[in-house]
Amino acid sequence: MNHTSDTTAAGNGGNFDPREAAALLDQTRRQARRQFQPDQPWLLAIRAVLVLAALGTVWLSVRGQHPYQGPGASALLIVTAFVIINYTATVAVRRRATAGVSGKSRFTPAEIAILAAAWIAPGGVMVALGVTWDSQSGYLLTVPLIVAGLAFAALMALRADWLSCGTGLAVAVTGAAGAAAGQAGAWAVTGAGLCLTLLGSAAVITWQLHRA
Repeated sequence: MNHTSDTTAAGNGGNFDPREAAALLDQTRRQARRQFQPDQPWLLAIRAVLVLAALGTVWLSVRGQHPYQGPGASALLIVTAFVIINYTATVAVRRRATAGVSGKSRFTPAEIAILAAAWIAPGGVMVALGVTWDSQSGYLLTVPLIVAGLAFAALMALRADWLSCGTGLAVAVTGAAGAAAGQAGAWAVTGAGLCLTLLGSAAVITWQLHRA
């Protein structure tokens, strides 16, 4: 009687241990998780540095102003450049990660509309109430963060995505802390808070990928 061997002959004439096959499958799964993770840790880390640099530059331009006159044109150009770079990189990475994927990995049109309104509406309301960029630019920065952070957290809670929900709450708390820091201090507090939030998210995602 012929006994079955513990190993299986591979196509190249060698032996392929089932344990090696399991290890290869696990490695492939981890690589796929990293590749198709919409929020890449390296991208979050870069965003953390950029947002700290951008808002820190604005803070350096407005600290000590008496009376407060708001950021200059050069500082606003830096913030605008950050927003454009951040948006472009985020959309490109998320589109690549979710290509051909449906379901909860993608935002629905209604969710996109809610998040867009959460960013735009607060600024419109404040401008209508007479809030000006020259004297109250800190509020124009922090209030949208509070509203958008809470809206994002609520949407993520409905999806049971607790990591993203926590990120949204952290953004809202950062906006509230910035609003309490005064018009000039809002830029420094918000920059530091968003930087820590992004680095924290990157660390948690890295840990989750390693653990998986």
